[in-house]
Amino acid sequence: MTGHFEPQPGGGAAVPLDEVEISILRSLAVQLMELIGPGEESGGSESDDLLASIFNDGPSEPPADPVLARFFPDAYGGPDLVPDDDVRAASAEFRRYTENDLRARKRGDALALIRALDGLAPAGDSALLRLDAGECRQWLGALNDLRLAIGTRLEVTDEEDGGELLRLPDSDPRKPMVMAYLWLGGLQETLVDSLMG
Repeated sequence: MTGHFEPQPGGGAAVPLDEVEISILRSLAVQLMELIGPGEESGGSESDDLLASIFNDGPSEPPADPVLARFFPDAYGGPDLVPDDDVRAASAEFRRYTENDLRARKRGDALALIRALDGLAPAGDSALLRLDAGECRQWLGALNDLRLAIGTRLEVTDEEDGGELLRLPDSDPRKPMVMAYLWLGGLQETLVDSLMG
């Protein structure tokens, strides 16, 4: 897994991906969407959907899953850090009105990644994935979420942990996820560099 993003004339970025890389990225994005959960189904008009989304309360309690807790943290430090009842109430209120939108954005980013990959047809060893500026932003969001999810599962707390995990023996069951975590980091870094260059 050596592909990295390069800037494209007129904006955007491109990366060569082989069939294995496409499969891994797609599988991880599907798992991410399953973890985040389904979106809200609606059959009304666009204006009805907007009104419904404004008044649609989300959860008021933090998620139990550690990855989801990282994706959707408490706004004011959480009950473990701030035992004040007013702060807890404010945090619950903030979550009720923001978490559904955050989930929708994360689902949208992961779905954009999946759709871009589904549109590829590898010719020979690899396919060239070309992203416009909007797609790049969605890919950055999805890559960040994937790394955060894997890093949370691996209990990575800082960059040094990634180096320690790299030294794991190949027999360690965490090794494939470590390699995916580091590879996604490389993709994310080169995508950022492509957009800034």
